Amino acid sequence: MADQELDAPALGSVRLAERPSTRAGEEPAAVSAAPDRATLRLALVVGGLVLSVLLGFGLGRINGGGTATAGGADSALADHVHAPGVGAHSHGADQAAAAEAGGLAVSRDGLTLTPRSAGFIAGQAGELRFQIRDGQRRTVTRFAVVHDKPMHLIVVRRDLTGYQHLHPTMAADGTWSVPLTLPQPGVWRAYADFTALADDGRQTATTLGVDLVAPGDYTPRALPEPATRTTVDGFTVGFQGGPQPGLTVPVSFRITGPDGTGPVLERYLGAYGHLVALREGDLGYLHVHPEAELVDGAIRFWLTTPGPGRYRLYLDFAVAGEVRTAEFTVLVS
Repeated sequence: MADQELDAPALGSVRLAERPSTRAGEEPAAVSAAPDRATLRLALVVGGLVLSVLLGFGLGRINGGGTATAGGADSALADHVHAPGVGAHSHGADQAAAAEAGGLAVSRDGLTLTPRSAGFIAGQAGELRFQIRDGQRRTVTRFAVVHDKPMHLIVVRRDLTGYQHLHPTMAADGTWSVPLTLPQPGVWRAYADFTALADDGRQTATTLGVDLVAPGDYTPRALPEPATRTTVDGFTVGFQGGPQPGLTVPVSFRITGPDGTGPVLERYLGAYGHLVALREGDLGYLHVHPEAELVDGAIRFWLTTPGPGRYRLYLDFAVAGEVRTAEFTVLVS
């Protein structure tokens, strides 16, 4: 539109009626300074369009450019309700922050994960103890309950094997502790996934990561090839979905029992399943948001992958009081 020329008068101009000629001895006719109706209509239409564009631009910046005040950058996605049938979509300005992988550093968002114990012997029971400290190195002692727990601890070896999902308990001084056994030698990654509460009520949702070492001979295992079906303790778990870089897409899991029928799924951590996604290479941790209810009998989540690559998905589900984990490799391109 900006490069097109209009034959109509410019916005805001006034076209004067032509001055008629006069005969000798006659008074000249009055000259009208009012615009004709066609010009006035054109001016009003063009002016309305310009005003609409300006208002739309301003509202778009207000709605799309703000930062979340509760739960950090990805809280907008956490609180976003997806109606049944919604497909892949973007959340605008917040999407890049929501898609960014977490757990890559011990310090992030003004918070630091400080281990109090990190030595382990492969195959022997041990204990992991740590604190969360703020920018003034004060120990944080207030946390929001998210997915039924104030702290989620994910532990996995750096070849993405040996997945564990644990829930530490906190002492009065802010020290978290949890029994932990690293079954095989190697370098392991521990992720602390939590929402800290500041004195002024602000919430900071983040994931911090630290390496743990179990000395010994370590031979990394190759990541299994992508598949849409796996079996866990006689339960068959089917995967459906097509993750795309930078988009939030639905992924679903349908579980069939040993008798060929769908088992009675129980709620686990506030939903019918819990899903963790890790990126091969740097072990970036992705937040995945579940639907509160089953969708056509399947457990559905909303997954945002920041870029192409291979990802390992870990689905926790509960049947008859026992939690099981189904694992999938997903290729994003």
